[in-house]
Amino acid sequence: MLGKVRKKLISLEPRPINKAERLVCPICERSIPESQKDAHHLVPKSKGGKTTEYLHRICHKQIHALFTESELAQQLNTAEILKSHPEMNKFITWVKSKPDNFYERTRKSARIKN
Repeated sequence: MLGKVRKKLISLEPRPINKAERLVCPICERSIPESQKDAHHLVPKSKGGKTTEYLHRICHKQIHALFTESELAQQLNTAEILKSHPEMNKFITWVKSKPDNFYERTRKSARIKN
């Protein structure tokens, strides 16, 4: 018998991925290799978010380099909205030409640093 908390945690876990199933990043629309898979909370956990989506690690890092948690929670809480933002669109255009397992260190934007 499972407790209520354990049942809730199990229901929030990402579902197991069939090995034959190909995972595609909703941001850059490239295939995600196992080594580059990151779970992203569409609404940050600190703002009450529970839903996650798998992204490329580089796409995930770029999102957090460009936007504050408040912006992500209030305005940019879906992959489609994120993709339509001009700064993300510029990044997506650049990263689409890279191989699926490509990763490069991401720096915080000056707007976020201040």
